[in-house]
Amino acid sequence: MNPKQKQFSIWYVLIAIWGLMLFQVVVTPFLNPTEIPYSEFKASVTAGKVEEVSISSTIIHGRMKPEQAQAGRSFNTIRVEDPDLIRDLESHQVKITGVIESTFLRDLLSWVVPIALFAGFWLFLLRRVGQGQGGFMTVGRSKAKIYMEKEVKVSFADAAGVDEAKQELQEVIEFLKTPGKFTRLGGKIPKGILLVGPPGTGKTLLAKAVAGEAGVPFFSISGSEFVEMFVGVGAARVRDLFVQAKDMAPCIIFIDELDALGKARGMGPMAHEEREQTLNQLLVEMDGFDPRAGVILMAATNRPEILDPALLRAGRFDRHVLVDRPDKAGRLAILKVHARGVPLASETDLDVIAAMTAGFVGADLANLVNEAALLAVRRGKDQVGTAELQEAVERVIAGLEKKNRVLNQAEKERVAHHEVGHALMALSIPGADTVQKISIIPRGIAALGYTLQLPTEDRFLMTKSELENKVAVLLGGRVAEEIIYKEVSTGAQDDLLKATGIAKSMVKVYGMSEKLGQISFERDRQPLFFPIGQDQTRSDYSEATSREIDCEVRRIIDEQYSRVRALLDSQQTTLREAARALLSKETITGEELKAIIVKVGAKPKVAKEAAS
Repeated sequence: MNPKQKQFSIWYVLIAIWGLMLFQVVVTPFLNPTEIPYSEFKASVTAGKVEEVSISSTIIHGRMKPEQAQAGRSFNTIRVEDPDLIRDLESHQVKITGVIESTFLRDLLSWVVPIALFAGFWLFLLRRVGQGQGGFMTVGRSKAKIYMEKEVKVSFADAAGVDEAKQELQEVIEFLKTPGKFTRLGGKIPKGILLVGPPGTGKTLLAKAVAGEAGVPFFSISGSEFVEMFVGVGAARVRDLFVQAKDMAPCIIFIDELDALGKARGMGPMAHEEREQTLNQLLVEMDGFDPRAGVILMAATNRPEILDPALLRAGRFDRHVLVDRPDKAGRLAILKVHARGVPLASETDLDVIAAMTAGFVGADLANLVNEAALLAVRRGKDQVGTAELQEAVERVIAGLEKKNRVLNQAEKERVAHHEVGHALMALSIPGADTVQKISIIPRGIAALGYTLQLPTEDRFLMTKSELENKVAVLLGGRVAEEIIYKEVSTGAQDDLLKATGIAKSMVKVYGMSEKLGQISFERDRQPLFFPIGQDQTRSDYSEATSREIDCEVRRIIDEQYSRVRALLDSQQTTLREAARALLSKETITGEELKAIIVKVGAKPKVAKEAAS
């Protein structure tokens, strides 16, 4: 553990001032002579209290006899014209030295020593604060966290679900362990390795695992830590980072969130001069160091499309390793890693949970296991079972249950018909995700009910008809309300937003409009990792084209609305019966909905265009 950092406090200054005042009050009177009137001096001489004096042209300095109450006290008094002075001193046996003693030592003790003490105490405080917070004098030093080879306790066994990426990085580990194996034939390891992938897929963990497997020091720093308000600080930190790394080679430098530092220069209306200087220094350092020295530079980003091209050219970050969302086997391996410290019930099947979590990344799965453990504790259980894990999946997808949010009966009935409309459409359309659960218990921030659909397999491509089916399922709730109540409510706001986004992506991104042809209207630097159906484009086309796009989006929505209306009109009896069952139980499963369909004696009517 790192020692607790010292925090600077104004109390340090107040204590120092108080100490100086105490020194002046207590110590100074013993060092500085007391100023007394000449009359008091003459009286002390007459009384035999004075031991010796030194007389100058302006002052008389003396010291009291040891037997007096103020023994050894020195004093000063002004000299006046007194012809009887010498006679009185001699008659009372006062020793006359004739010269004033040097005051250098006294002045040194009374002024220089307090100043020296104050300066020393102040430097001590600055040093303590500098150790805790970097200090002003160390502003140009690298802020990288250094993990020595014994401190990096992460291995490839901890980085599950990224087998392809681990195979790519195995070569780096072998180079750090046995560099002669590669240099024997003149081979050179890539200077820079860029880990690319969606957020939460384990890029940072994978970089630590490489250092742990190789047994070398690990320098970890975020791209944002290079850029400060002071000009030139970022470049100085880059230089210092590489100097430290060369001294500790072989080692690994890892820069997280590289896009904060390596964004393409000149982008946007305002250029960031300090960031560009830092990037230039990084480019120079990458050109200057010899990979045979054993320094490997790794970085991670989820926005590679905005990086400066100079960073990605050969000789810099020339090897890109994709750390993608895990498939079912990868999710199962990740769940097993995170379940190591969690007692699981004997009947718990992680394979089922892995199948339910298509699209989840490693961070989502870690959160899922943690939520399941917390839920088991709240229920007073000693082990985590399948029920807790499935509930955790729902909580991650739909949010926390809001059982205290009370809906009136009319709102409950409307929400029930709305959710059953979604579920019936999912059962009526081929290829739609399986209906797992239907509930009218509010969840999350604004959801008054939800229909949980879970994919049966991992999908990486979607066809035009599948996207249209998604739009149809989203419109099912609003159409069900219109059929039952002859009017709509605000409950379909999120559904309409998602349906419109999918339709826009079909027209503007995927080129799925026959009218507009095989044209994509996406921006030049479009993010690579975003959900299918999320519109990420900007308006960089004519007004006439924009109008045609709007018309095509409206056509897709209207066609799917007519399709959904026809399907639900034919299933009104099932819709009403399933809504009554949902109102009585608040939650029903997909199998229970199928049983209701069989009981009513109706089969979901599949539209012909759904199979096209």
